Amino acid sequence: MSGTGTAPADRESLGWFARLSLFLREVIAELRKVIWPTRKELTAYTGVVIVFVLIMAGIIALMDFVFGRGVLALFGGE
Repeated sequence: MSGTGTAPADRESLGWFARLSLFLREVIAELRKVIWPTRKELTAYTGVVIVFVLIMAGIIALMDFVFGRGVLALFGGE
């Protein structure tokens, strides 16, 4: 609940500008509740994500190479 006190029936009777304004106020209210990470936390999380993505890309590339070689060996190829 946003706590604006505007019931759904009341929202329908508002004009488009008033609905947009209400939406933006509710978005700002929700963004104030967010706990934002510090710069140190953000760089640590970014590093973890990049390392994880690189590891997963390596695993997928290795599996692609192995399965590709297997298919060529099974069905004949160069």
